[in-house]
Amino acid sequence: MTSSEVSSRPAAPSSLLDRVRAALKRAGVDALWVSDPVGVRQLTGFTSSEDGKVLITPQEATLYTDARYTVQAQEESRVPAFIARPPETYAHAKDGVSGLRVGFEATHLTVAGLEDLRGAWPDATLVPLRGVLQALRLVKSAEEIALIRAAQDLAGRVFTEVRPMIRSGVRELDVALAIETRLREAGSRPSFSTIVASGPRGAMPHGTASERVIGDDELVTIDMGAQLGGYHSDFTRTVAVGDPNAQLRRIYRAVREAEEAAVAAVKPGVRGADLDRLARGILTRHGLGEYFAHSLGHGVGLEVHEGPSLRGVSEDVLEAGMVITIEPGVYLPGVGGVRIEDLVLVTDDGYEVLSHSPKEDL
Repeated sequence: MTSSEVSSRPAAPSSLLDRVRAALKRAGVDALWVSDPVGVRQLTGFTSSEDGKVLITPQEATLYTDARYTVQAQEESRVPAFIARPPETYAHAKDGVSGLRVGFEATHLTVAGLEDLRGAWPDATLVPLRGVLQALRLVKSAEEIALIRAAQDLAGRVFTEVRPMIRSGVRELDVALAIETRLREAGSRPSFSTIVASGPRGAMPHGTASERVIGDDELVTIDMGAQLGGYHSDFTRTVAVGDPNAQLRRIYRAVREAEEAAVAAVKPGVRGADLDRLARGILTRHGLGEYFAHSLGHGVGLEVHEGPSLRGVSEDVLEAGMVITIEPGVYLPGVGGVRIEDLVLVTDDGYEVLSHSPKEDL
């Protein structure tokens, strides 16, 4: 395929493009230049989306990528693909955007990229936008939910396989390596750097695995996820090695109480901020509220962290089809920490917990 040719792959589902165009109309623009790889994947299904861009106009949607991906774009993309590099990319789109208000992703497009567009499209008006495609990802389709469910099922199976090796004398790095190797052997990959935080390192919410050797009578926090078909899972368990002391057990029980109460409150119409307040209130009654250092949760999908937000200032309201995490935690410097996290689907009348790995009784 030459730079002047466009693939003849079938168009993206009209419902998605119609929703995007309706969102653009509400935002006061006519077209959208997509530079965020997640948005490129969302719109096209192109798996090398970091090397792609998408232009949506009132009449067309086009994936722009280079000759390394000629065959891949033909096989994967749900929208026609134009194979070229800038400046040919911009020249191909110039007539289509002439006289239009073209939105761009303000949180992703670089200053240099914006200058290039302005130089290439002098007859277009470029408008910064935030969150247009992200808003369309809040509620998942049945196909998306199936992929997230499969990713979580795989992550749960791997955790079950690895749980026996989480014991005194084993390095955190070796636990993480075992998790990530099994995920890759199953045709997946980790959603993020696996967190294995033992003993006092448990006070680090994002304590990715280190060379520390797990000791006796400690808690170990494992935060992991799998990615399948571009969709992520995310869950956390804190497990005991030996016989942790009374303080650690008290913290664990308080976090589990807060986590299970928040999960039980999930249903359409509930505000993310109210769920955060519920869990935080329980921990506060246990004298631990000040050590809950992050929000209660977030959405999961094409990104491991996306909307809706479950934090104290969030205005997001849950809807059926959203997939969220519920993950309260307590982190005491010099002592350790506990986080328990479930992946939860909001259903028409409540919720379904997608993470089935058992929680330990301490």
